Amino acid sequence: MALRPPRPCPADGQQQLDDDGAGNTRISPEQKFGLLDLQEEDDELIFIDDDDEEGHQLRKQYESLKREFCLLEKQRDDALLQIRGLRERVLFGEELVRRLKVTPLVAAQLDEVVDEHHAVVTLSDGCEMKVCVGIVGSLDRNLLKPSANVTLNRRSLALVGVLPSDVAGCSAARFLVADADKPGVTYDDIGGCEAQKQEVREAVELPLTHPELFAAVGVDPPRGVLLHGPPGTGKTMLAKAVARETSAAFFRVNAAELARYNGPRMVRDLFRLARDRAPAIVFIDEVDAIAEARRGGGGGARRHVQRVLMELLTQMDGFDESTNVRVIMATNRADDLDPALLRPGRLDRKVEFTAPKSREEKRLVLQTCTAGMSLDGDVDLDALAARRDKLSAAEIAAVCREAGMQAVRDRRGTVTADDFDKGYLAVVGKKPGDVASEFHFYN
Repeated sequence: MALRPPRPCPADGQQQLDDDGAGNTRISPEQKFGLLDLQEEDDELIFIDDDDEEGHQLRKQYESLKREFCLLEKQRDDALLQIRGLRERVLFGEELVRRLKVTPLVAAQLDEVVDEHHAVVTLSDGCEMKVCVGIVGSLDRNLLKPSANVTLNRRSLALVGVLPSDVAGCSAARFLVADADKPGVTYDDIGGCEAQKQEVREAVELPLTHPELFAAVGVDPPRGVLLHGPPGTGKTMLAKAVARETSAAFFRVNAAELARYNGPRMVRDLFRLARDRAPAIVFIDEVDAIAEARRGGGGGARRHVQRVLMELLTQMDGFDESTNVRVIMATNRADDLDPALLRPGRLDRKVEFTAPKSREEKRLVLQTCTAGMSLDGDVDLDALAARRDKLSAAEIAAVCREAGMQAVRDRRGTVTADDFDKGYLAVVGKKPGDVASEFHFYN
């Protein structure tokens, strides 16, 4: 027999019950009876005298069962709520699986909105093909702006969505150097180059950290800086120090990566992402790979590189004075760069790096490179700096590294002067003071 919820007990002295089925009998106020529905098969009602000990026990059991029934009802309601939540999660998972099984979307770049229902986009599949596509009616038209990255249905090529700015620049987001990945190079780690450090700080750091100084004077800060000079003179190392010292977003790009088939679009994404992350610094190393002077003729590869250069010039001209984006370029071949890139307004500051010439400059580089080395007392840095061989800063660092390797090879904890002589021989290729080797042509 199915159970039904118990009914509440009636008030004392107010309930009239059928005694034998024939007449009504009123319970006297002196006798206080309780009513308990035992819900047996015959569903009979039993009177219990308050003075009866067994009746008290039955009443306690009744109250306990009533409380347990209420608790079970609450647990049932909670279970129903949990079932409803789990059912919603199952439906959400099924919908997610369904979406994953549908045709993937195609990324493109919006060029122009023709009307309310059509737009011109450029497919980002390497062919740079422009197509006119339809726009789904549910898409917010305010999000459709030129140069925005959009998604298309692969089958119908209908424009179905707009990618966020941080996702839209995914082709350039890999150039962003995270704070945890920033180089540990500081200005103190660069021996010499004091004039170059000062120029780079004035042209790159001050406009980002103290723009009020330029506003007070009434001049616009330089938009771009060109670091040029022979290899191994500290250009890239100085750019790493700038990335370390400033809190601005730092983008490091090798120009050879911009010379790929989608180079113009990558340049647009790079500068768009830099403007979104402003203040920002864009460092383009080996810029001569895409900025070589334009000449007539050439094949398709040369024309493609020229398109990348024109896009770079366009992006640099698009900078507003209020945009906190600075560009640093480095090259070993400044004479081969296009004059349009070198003109004022694009690269306003040109910093030349040279190999250390004087004894004092070599001494500074040697002191910086040996700052963390355990040197023996017989090591004379002044004597090393007085040698006449023209060495770049990178070559001097290589001499110190080779000297340290000699000590490691001999299982010693200090570097001696003999180790430096061997390291010097390994890098320069001749013994110190070997004058005959310097004039071997006349021999």
